[in-house]
Amino acid sequence: MGVDLENMPKLGFGLMRLPEKNGAVDLDRVCTMVDAYMKTDKRYFDTAYVYHGGKSEVAAREALVKRYPRESFMLATKLPAWEIRQESDIDRIFNEQLERAGVDYFDYYLLHSIEDGSNYDTYVKYDCFRWGMKKRDEGKIRHFGFSFHGSPELLTEVLDKHPEFEFVQIQLNYLDRTNPVVRSEELYNILHERNIPIIVMEPVRGGMLASMAPEIEAKFKAKRPDDSVASWALRYVASLPGVITVLSGMSDEAQMLDNIKTFTNFESLTDEELTLINEVTEEILSIPQIGCTACKYCTPGYPMKISIPDVFRTVNTLRRYPDDWRSKNFYNGLKDRYGKASDCIACGQCEKVCPQHLPIIELLKEAGEILD
Repeated sequence: MGVDLENMPKLGFGLMRLPEKNGAVDLDRVCTMVDAYMKTDKRYFDTAYVYHGGKSEVAAREALVKRYPRESFMLATKLPAWEIRQESDIDRIFNEQLERAGVDYFDYYLLHSIEDGSNYDTYVKYDCFRWGMKKRDEGKIRHFGFSFHGSPELLTEVLDKHPEFEFVQIQLNYLDRTNPVVRSEELYNILHERNIPIIVMEPVRGGMLASMAPEIEAKFKAKRPDDSVASWALRYVASLPGVITVLSGMSDEAQMLDNIKTFTNFESLTDEELTLINEVTEEILSIPQIGCTACKYCTPGYPMKISIPDVFRTVNTLRRYPDDWRSKNFYNGLKDRYGKASDCIACGQCEKVCPQHLPIIELLKEAGEILD
């Protein structure tokens, strides 16, 4: 039962960064975005048990499942290793996901964030690989894969031991090709050489590749004046052989419309455009940045309630624009609502769940020195 490449849209709708209102998912706006996406005959939606504090799957039910015929879309979700304490938790979580999403089966189901250490060890301990195959045989899962945040060595080991996986989801963007932690180019090459279908996450690196220094943006605009800066990042990954779907965590209607424009009558990168991307990559990498993708895995249950991704976003902006008053005002509002960067008590909870393996404690200390 292989992945049906013919029916996979190049643009997938990631439900991790949905618009919010008063601290909750703004369902009216999500419905508008789902409608705009579905009108283009794109139909791949990616959610997870932990997104939006457990509300993303519910949002998928309300905005998608209740409003469209089941066979008109594909829904993917994921099993979180860090929520598994005993074997019975696996079925409990899965059944809860079916109920949350309001479906009888998931088109695509992933082991969430396989990486070196605890996550992979948990999946091995409870043999979640065989469990996933059983669910597929029962018709509760149509396609079985995993998302990956580990090393190339671990990826090779997993694929060698478990050829049953049909697809793999990796973080891939032009900035992370040679990132010594992410190593996305190596991961891509391993999968492509084995002809394993690839789904891409973080193509715009949490928005980092959608807004840049004016002199960098000008280079893209000079080449394609009518296209957004974000479109270059999306076109880069979508042009790679073996990539079947590019997930974009769209958080507002403007992003949705811009992404739809990029993938309507899609144009692969030319050699000249790739050369420009390589030049821009070198220039961006010369500016030190905190590699946070704003996945927000670090915030649920964090005792000091610091909005860590927003703190890092502020620091990154100020590194590029030291006198940016808007970022300083943004942080002032942030610390009044959530607390200061210097409030960190170094408990380490955030570092345990960070997919980017960032030294968050030290980075918050630095942020406190800059901002507080």
